Amino acid sequence: MRSLFPVIALFLAAAAAHADAPLIVLDQTRLPFDLGPGHPANNPASPANSPNAAWNSSGNTANAGSTWQNRPSNPDNEQRLIITSDGGVLGYYATNPGGVLNLFDVNGRRIAYRPARGTRSLFTVTGQWCGTVDGGARDFVLAVTPACASRFGH
Repeated sequence: MRSLFPVIALFLAAAAAHADAPLIVLDQTRLPFDLGPGHPANNPASPANSPNAAWNSSGNTANAGSTWQNRPSNPDNEQRLIITSDGGVLGYYATNPGGVLNLFDVNGRRIAYRPARGTRSLFTVTGQWCGTVDGGARDFVLAVTPACASRFGH
């Protein structure tokens, strides 16, 4: 069974020079159990992972693309790009005051989020499991399903 870790290590080395987050498309069937949606901490049905939880909610202005922190025109977001392996830009990420990691496309549309605590999983704004985040606070890789990657419009 091939591991994602050599690919992720390569992306982490490239990303360490700046705060961009590489996005890779994963084969969900090859993920270790603790990273997949079958693990209780990563279950979309968990109240903490729900898109209706206060900090995760699309109704929370801290998650809106129109909020200055989340706008594509905010210069800070130029340092938080979501990139492809060939350097293409898919979008950017921003963390809200509650610690939720939000992923936006280049137009400021919220694509997915990672709840603040308890999971490294990503969820779509409607609550489907979307992928996982691997790495540290400033050097991480976003590993997402093909369906989630397609939400970025590329």
